[in-house]
Amino acid sequence: MNKLYQLSIHEAHELLKQRKISSVELTRSALKRIAEVEDKIHACVTITEDSALRQAEEADKHISSGDIAPLTGIPTLVKDVICTQGIRTTCGSKMLENFIPPYNATVIEKLKAQKAVILGKTNMDEFAMGSSTEHSAFFPTHNPWDLSRVPGGSSGGSAAAVATDEAIYALGSDTGGSVRQPAGFCNMIGLKPTYGRVSRFGLVAFASSLDQIGPITKDVPDCALVMSAIAGHDPRDSTSVPYPVPDYSQHLIPDPSGSSPRGRILEGLKIGIPQEYFVEGMQNEVRAALETAIRKLEKLGAEIDWETSLPSTKYALAVYYILAPSEASANLARYDGVKYGFSERGASNVIETTEKTRQFGFGSEVKRRIMLGTYALSAGYYDAYYLKAQKVRTLIKQEFDQAFKKYDALVTPTSPTVAFKLGEKIEDPMQMYLSDVCTQPINIAGVPAISIPAGFASDPSPSLRSGSGQGLPIGMQIIGKPFSEETLLRIAFAYEQATDWHKKRPPL
Repeated sequence: MNKLYQLSIHEAHELLKQRKISSVELTRSALKRIAEVEDKIHACVTITEDSALRQAEEADKHISSGDIAPLTGIPTLVKDVICTQGIRTTCGSKMLENFIPPYNATVIEKLKAQKAVILGKTNMDEFAMGSSTEHSAFFPTHNPWDLSRVPGGSSGGSAAAVATDEAIYALGSDTGGSVRQPAGFCNMIGLKPTYGRVSRFGLVAFASSLDQIGPITKDVPDCALVMSAIAGHDPRDSTSVPYPVPDYSQHLIPDPSGSSPRGRILEGLKIGIPQEYFVEGMQNEVRAALETAIRKLEKLGAEIDWETSLPSTKYALAVYYILAPSEASANLARYDGVKYGFSERGASNVIETTEKTRQFGFGSEVKRRIMLGTYALSAGYYDAYYLKAQKVRTLIKQEFDQAFKKYDALVTPTSPTVAFKLGEKIEDPMQMYLSDVCTQPINIAGVPAISIPAGFASDPSPSLRSGSGQGLPIGMQIIGKPFSEETLLRIAFAYEQATDWHKKRPPL
């Protein structure tokens, strides 16, 4: 067992429980893997080796006393937008380059309550604004399937880290697809929970009505374990919902026929396929992979309706890029060079200090979105843009509500394309924004969705130099009604048992 870092959470848990390995051994293995591949991937902003080993030693003491939870002793990485006490939290920005939070986010408290081991913080697009992790103030992250391509964003560091076994699992945040799209690009599982299901306390805000924290894992059972750990009501988050948290693992139904497609374990579920998500410009390989995956769900017993329609979907991109920048404009107003974070010292007065702090502290994409949001909220344009966008948001939410009266879930691509080249879209914001066209409506409606591996682009051209001989990963998105994460995990697990896509690893 030299490569302990290759284990899943549930595999590592069983070995720890049986005392066949220790948390210190597992943590050292992950740290060794980080040392081996980090210079190629650049997934991490901060590595906390000493504190991780201390946490692992503490976890081993609890295990030896018979006290072990599903995440006890398991090493994880955390997106650098989630506050970690005593560990710098940069949000991928020069503005917070040296910020060390005095408290932990609720999700970190929950991980620590299970004696999980935190290895460090992962790279991201600045303040979670981006789809490629190229907008980090520090360095871009590379896709482990092809180092010349992006890992997705804004949680690209978390997805790339788990794909390369730098951690057993990771946490990300999702405002418009930032957990699911990188998971799709890196052949991982990524879940965006229902808005209000996971506390946002300690998550540095981008767009407060859209943000959610979610797990990125190697398989669906791992995703269920992390969700059970981090979900739940938090009185410190006014949007947190006081619903009981199910044991998500109990909803994963094993296929009685093993991996045989004859097992109809999705019998009784009805799944809709919204046509609006199969957009113009979608890569042929992505469309073909999705159609094959949907037929597999049908063989597993699900009733498929191929003619579902959510007509307001076409407005979702415009709605998102009014609402999200508007909220960002308000949330980022706190970075004024006075209270905390970066401050430009070469100014002659307070006003100039604030102007220069924002000029040099924020990157170009963040400044672009602040300007968009401030414009949309301004007195002369509030009704024309922000108010109208809120009304259309209501229509989008109502269409999802109507669909879920008929269907148990909806299935779409996670992204219309596979991972694109580093630098390919960085100078074309509109093309970059279109990368999230399939994921943004879910955040607008506040419903849950999961991305799971569903194939690889079959194009053998030199542009797909993954080195694996199979091209680049394709993700399938499964969308559910509010607080139906257990249904999404059930469908995802059924598909996972019937396919081998999730077992593929980049040849790094």
